[in-house]
Amino acid sequence: MSTNPVPTPVGEGLKAAFRNHPAGVAIITASTPDGPVGLTASSVASVAVDPAAIVFSVTRATGSAGAILNADTFVVHLIDDEHSELAQRFAVSGSERFTPDQGWSALPTGEPYLPLARFALRCRALQTVPVGTSTVVIAEVIEVLPGPQGRPVVYLDRRFHPLHT
Repeated sequence: MSTNPVPTPVGEGLKAAFRNHPAGVAIITASTPDGPVGLTASSVASVAVDPAAIVFSVTRATGSAGAILNADTFVVHLIDDEHSELAQRFAVSGSERFTPDQGWSALPTGEPYLPLARFALRCRALQTVPVGTSTVVIAEVIEVLPGPQGRPVVYLDRRFHPLHT
């Protein structure tokens, strides 16, 4: 039995529509017994201020995504253009991650932390909802860590683009 469903015309149309809809870029990280894990996401959005909550989705519940889904807490790093190459590494399975030259440290609570990210949001999942081959995560923000403000970046047509403000 195939785990990849056959694309439908509506599904393909949705992918094309969102391929041309710019989205912010985040790197989501967690600490696991096997070491740090992380992935790149362009689906992060604010949901509420009281309680402070965000939402994002991951396309499968295995690998880094599965580890983040199973972690007690995780950190959502809202990044700038200077981190586009890093975001690309975290978007590709098997890429080198969490190296000393990438600027990672750890929070006192143990999660991998990128101090040069525009903002880092320490979170815990409130609810996960399976939707087809994806999982939607609604997360409570338990700490906001501001960082330096660089040039914003968006993901559009499968590439990272800096915004000139």
